[in-house]
Amino acid sequence: MKNRYALRKTIFTAAFLLVFIFSGLSFYRSRHLREPVVAGDGLLEVRKLSHYFPGLKGSINDASVYLLGKGTSSSGEGAALVLGGAHPEEPAGRLAAWLLVENARVEAGRLFVILTANPSASTSTRPGGAYPPDYEIPTPWGRQKFRQGDRWSNPLDQWPDPEVYIHYPSRQQLAYMDIRNQNRTWPGRPDGTMTEKTCYAMTQLIIKEKIDLVIDLHEAELQYPVINTIVAHQKGEDLAALASMMISSEEGFNIGVEYSPVALRGLSHREIGDHTPAIPLLLETPEPFLDATRGKTDRALLLTGRDEFVMKAGRHGLLFEKLDENGWPIEVRVGRHLSSIIQIFKVWTELHPDRPIQMENVPRYAEVIANGVGYYLKNPDGAPAGRLFYE
Repeated sequence: MKNRYALRKTIFTAAFLLVFIFSGLSFYRSRHLREPVVAGDGLLEVRKLSHYFPGLKGSINDASVYLLGKGTSSSGEGAALVLGGAHPEEPAGRLAAWLLVENARVEAGRLFVILTANPSASTSTRPGGAYPPDYEIPTPWGRQKFRQGDRWSNPLDQWPDPEVYIHYPSRQQLAYMDIRNQNRTWPGRPDGTMTEKTCYAMTQLIIKEKIDLVIDLHEAELQYPVINTIVAHQKGEDLAALASMMISSEEGFNIGVEYSPVALRGLSHREIGDHTPAIPLLLETPEPFLDATRGKTDRALLLTGRDEFVMKAGRHGLLFEKLDENGWPIEVRVGRHLSSIIQIFKVWTELHPDRPIQMENVPRYAEVIANGVGYYLKNPDGAPAGRLFYE
């Protein structure tokens, strides 16, 4: 009898160790996955966020800042900042920013792009969410792998959470976990948590570089009312409305406008507008992967946006955006972001000819749908010297 118990104990211990080792290796590979970025001809420089706030130096959130331009920009030209990956579980934002860095040629002004605004959040997935750790985009030269990520900074990098998160400087009380949510910690503070310091560093970038426009790229579940829209600070209401009309008339899809609520604090479209001279806009596309009524949470759902359970929720009137058997593929979502950015810059330049922001060679909505996202990703094996970077 004792020998049988000892054998059972040994088997269970061995099984536990195997699961522990293999899961640990999986977590390690996911956290340290190197994502290649092949910068296009428009890249002038790559900086770190600690260039603007040294207090972030050495942390995982010392994100890369890609500066694009012609190298001859005068002080009279405009400047924009595009943020991808504030919520890395919303991949269309990161991928759209990726395509900007790898393809855009800035003909007037300066364009700053942060591919992963919260690197820490890209290294973990939502507990209990059954998220895949990564996903792959097919390209003409193979497949490129990206981290999936979460909405919140990794607890390995920032812990513990408070009982109640008190936003700085408004003192508004928010959900405890939102102290790790980058879109609840703007404008940040230099002596705060890592997530707050990250927002503070980006706020300093906006001020020091005299940024005119900040475009924050996001995705939303279909059961969330703020979807398929441009969320605008009151400083940018006219700009957003005109861009919405231009998108609807020229790009082949419709996008609405929502106004940033004054009473809800910590969001980029509120705090950047209140604490810097820049006009902040936040773009939302639909992502059924995030809906609570979804089925299997796998890579296919992430990339195709097709789910029978979310469709059924729509038949019961529970969705704020339509979903059919075509789903919401990643090509549609990335294309919407890119065309929206193109039109926003176009409208900005028409309204402010003294501070133009103009770019070329960026794929539009129809082109991304026709060719796929991977068509516009460059092969790192063929990257010119000094043009290959890693996120």
